[in-house]
Amino acid sequence: MLRRLYDWVMRAAESPQALKWLAAVSFAESSFFPIPPDAMIVPMVLAQPRRAWLIATVCTIASVVGGFFGYAIGYYLYEGVGRHIVEFYGYQAAFDRFRDEFQHWGMWIILIKGLTPIPYKLVTIASGVAHFDLLVFAFASLVTRSARFFLVAALLRYFGPPIRNFIERYLTWVTTAFVALIVAGFVVVTYL
Repeated sequence: MLRRLYDWVMRAAESPQALKWLAAVSFAESSFFPIPPDAMIVPMVLAQPRRAWLIATVCTIASVVGGFFGYAIGYYLYEGVGRHIVEFYGYQAAFDRFRDEFQHWGMWIILIKGLTPIPYKLVTIASGVAHFDLLVFAFASLVTRSARFFLVAALLRYFGPPIRNFIERYLTWVTTAFVALIVAGFVVVTYL
């Protein structure tokens, strides 16, 4: 089933309605859909490098709006819907840790986890369950999702097809390094 969804996402990336499909996938991935929008960003930016910033913008906005939907699932519908989503993906233990850590590290969890391959839907649903401050959630989501999608778009725009294998293989390391820089910057500003 997952392979068929992935193949469908790849076909949608090549269609004339690709931006609309990208928005739909980005929205859905933030709350329940299993395929990350990166699967569409890569072929879309490679096919039309001049539209890289538009593609990243559409992906970011749809992902953040979808994040609000995930937040609402956690806030209002966790027992009826959210728990089933988390269990479907086999992330109950990780979700329980997120929920417990939100009380103390909420914004940092959103910033860091939103850049990594950890499914963003866990972050959005856990934010809602924890009744995390919606304004801080919105800000952190916008920062982290735009950083992730614009980084991918920029790498593809400037380095083209040769960077595709690198991104698909090392995206976790690239985003982890980026997160480390963000955290280091906050530490420097806070303590110096």
